[in-house]
Formats: sequence, structure tokens, C-alpha cells
Amino acid sequence: MLFEPMFAHASRMPNEVAIIDDRGQYTFQQLAAMSAGLGMYLRAQTSQPRVGLLLPASAGFVASFYGTLLAGKAVVPINFLLGEREVAHVIADSGIDTVVTIPLLAGRLKETPIKIVDLTALPQVPPGAIQPKLPEVKADDTAVVMYTSGTSGLPKGVVLSYGNLHSDVQAAIDHAQLEGKHRFLGIIPLFHSTGLLATMLAPVTLGSMTVYTGRFSPVATIKAIREHKISVIAAVPSMYGAVARLKDAGPADMVSLYAALSGGEPLPANVREGFLAKFGKPIYEGYGLTETIGPVTFNSPQRNKPGSVGTPVPGVTVRITDDDGKDVAQGQSGEVWLKGPMIMKGYFNLPAETAAVMTADGFFKTGDLGMVDPEGFVHITGRKKELIIVAGEKAVPREIEEALMMHPAVAEAAVLGKKDVSRGEVVMAFIVLKEGQQATPEELKETCRAQGLAAFKVPRELVFVAELPHSPTGKVLKRVLAEQLKEG
Repeated sequence: MLFEPMFAHASRMPNEVAIIDDRGQYTFQQLAAMSAGLGMYLRAQTSQPRVGLLLPASAGFVASFYGTLLAGKAVVPINFLLGEREVAHVIADSGIDTVVTIPLLAGRLKETPIKIVDLTALPQVPPGAIQPKLPEVKADDTAVVMYTSGTSGLPKGVVLSYGNLHSDVQAAIDHAQLEGKHRFLGIIPLFHSTGLLATMLAPVTLGSMTVYTGRFSPVATIKAIREHKISVIAAVPSMYGAVARLKDAGPADMVSLYAALSGGEPLPANVREGFLAKFGKPIYEGYGLTETIGPVTFNSPQRNKPGSVGTPVPGVTVRITDDDGKDVAQGQSGEVWLKGPMIMKGYFNLPAETAAVMTADGFFKTGDLGMVDPEGFVHITGRKKELIIVAGEKAVPREIEEALMMHPAVAEAAVLGKKDVSRGEVVMAFIVLKEGQQATPEELKETCRAQGLAAFKVPRELVFVAELPHSPTGKVLKRVLAEQLKEG
């Protein structure tokens, strides 16, 4: 269901380039052989039903992903930007005992009892030397367990089936009218659902070439687009903003571009308009979640309304509801509910959390606020949840507040997101110190780092206040803080 297209391309056009990455280029025949060889190895390596991948965007990730599926295992992509505590949680919670990685990232696993498969040390498989027997899978079989931030601050596993992945990649291809002739650029890590779907599953399904860069660089992005005649890119808004700020770049660099797709965080108007003004190319904003494996609505070259997140992809039903779960009038804001074949099976080993977001008739309650306009375009107006999105990465306020409270001088802490031109949002903290105690912003940041928080979760700004606004029941009124933040 997912791996058949790769082997079909390897048979039909074996010498066509499938992937170019920081280490070289690989044909479809080579990619299929690498995947098949890894599948045989991983089948013998572990008896566990899941295998972890701690890898940059590369041919190695793609081969390891498909190799894991060929081994009859589910893939657990691990976000290498997470702190050590979070990585350890993902490993323990998912029950994996084997992780495929490279020496550059293997150090992230030093405190975990895990078997490490060094991708760079495995023997090369001659192209065409292996003709695997493809495993028989059903649509409801688990293909991926992808971890996303939970309400407790620790990541929670989103269980995605073969049917989830297959349906959304086909819907996205149809929605944007993508074709095999298109060339993709992968600059979002493949542990992200957007990167996985838009820059791996889609091009492999189509038989398209993909160029991967292990680390994002605006200069390298422009160079790749120009040299490889890239036609489809997927990125978070902050990446587009960085590219648009390049002095020595212009429309000539983007002549091959068919679609610049944006997701992961809201697309600021100044980034959208600045990119269009500089390059003469629109950015097509979309909306999706880890729980949907990719975009469920997005703008496309065929139908685009700037400021919206587009129209639903085929097979998706969108409801906008009030607090009682009743549909609101068209044009009014409410919680976004989604239904379709790409909606997750549930949260891994978290039945109560799954039940809290899934309705009896199959709708997923996103926790995001939005509205649908008369033309059918979806607009996201806010977040019911308190997640802060920093350049596409999710930060949970409660986790950061708990870390700040570990400093002996802190009496109270309240964390929220502050809009930022380059990163979408940054983490901001309001701090109340204990009477007679002192602390500097740098000391508090160091406390967060000592608690194992990832760099993007460490507050960019800290404001010391005499007191925080509270409700009669003692709850911190973050909406009041947000209003004060807007007022400067």
C-alpha cells in the first residue's frame, strides 16, 4: 500500500534519480535495494513491533522508513531537537529496543538502554540484488507512531495506519494536481508529519526526484531550487521569511517553482506578501496536524485565497462547533472538527486521551479555532489549546512553567507565546519572585536547560512582575496576560 510504488518505479525507471542528499545521489533502483536490505536486517535485529529512526532528512531516512515497513515493523520517527528527557520518554513509551541512526546523532541515545544500528556502518546492497517479498498489510495496520506534544508536556504517540498515510498522500496529490515530473525540495525534518508526507511519501508515490538538505540554510535553499529546478517545496513560515530576506536572490531563482507550500504554524501576512513581492511566487498555506499525518486543507495553484488555509482535500469533512459540539453559523468561529480516512487510530496507550478528542461518529476535535467562509475556504483564528508553535516545533507552557519553578527564587511562572516575525512565536514567561529573593533572566534560562528542555522551549523573554492575574479559584488568567502583551 505504501512500498509498492517505490518498487514499481525501480522496475520501470531503475536509473532515474530518486534522491539527492548531502552524501550523494541515489536512483530508484538503489533506493529500493537499500530499503530491501534494511528490511532483511531489521527483521533479524529485533522482535519488537516498532523501530525508531533518529536521522536527518536523507536517502538514509527514506530507506530506513521503507525498510522498517518491509520488515513488518512500524516506524517511530524521533525528533532530534527534543531534550534528553523527552527522547528517553519516546523510547520508553513506544517500547522500541532498536534505533537506526548515524554517529552525529547517536550521542542523543547514550543514556538509554537501546540497540543502535549505525546506518553508515552497514554494507552497501548491490542494486537489484534483492527482490523482497512484500509484506501483506491491511489498511488498519499500524505504519507509524509519531510523537507530538501532550498536555502533560511529555510527547504522546499518534498511531497512524497504512490507510491513514495512503489516503492523505493521495488526497494531497489530487488536491494540488502534483505529477511525477515535479521535483521536490525537503527542508523540513522527516520526523515532522508535514515533511514526511509532502517531501517523502508524495514524491516516492509519484516517482519524483527529491533533494534533501540535512540542515536548513536560506542560501542552500535558493541554490538547490536554482540548480535542481525544484518545483515543489514545503516549509514553515519562518523558513520562507529567511529566504525572502536574502539580498542576492530574486525572481530568476524561482522560475521553476510550481508550489511553495506552508504549514506547521500560521503564515504571517508580512512573510506571505514579502515572499510574493521578492520572488513573484505565492505561498500556499495549509493546515494539518500530526493526528491527520499531513494537510487536511490547503491552498493550491488551482484555488488560492491568501489569509486562509485553503479548502479541504478530497475525503475530508470539516465542522465548526460551539462548546456544546453544535455547528455554528457559516462565517462564525468555533472549534475545528475533522473527519476523514487520514484521521489517526488514536494516541498510543492513551485510551482516555483518545476518547477525549474523538467523537462517537468519527470526528476529531482539533482544539483549534476556525471558521469556514462562504466560498468554502477554512480560516484558523486561534488555538483552544495552549500549545506554543516555535518555528514549527510545539512547546507546552505547563512543562516550561514547571522547569522555571525549579529555581528556588521563583514563586510563580506563567508561560505563553509571543508573536515573532522570524519564528512565528517565541516562548515568553512572566515571573513572580519570592519575597526577598533575586534571579536574573539568564539564571532562569539556565535552570530550564538544566531540566532538559529543548532549546526552542527555553523562554526567549522573561518579565518580572509583582503578581499574576488570578481567577476567583486561583487559576492564572493567561488571557489577561495575552491582552497586556498585545498592548505592549
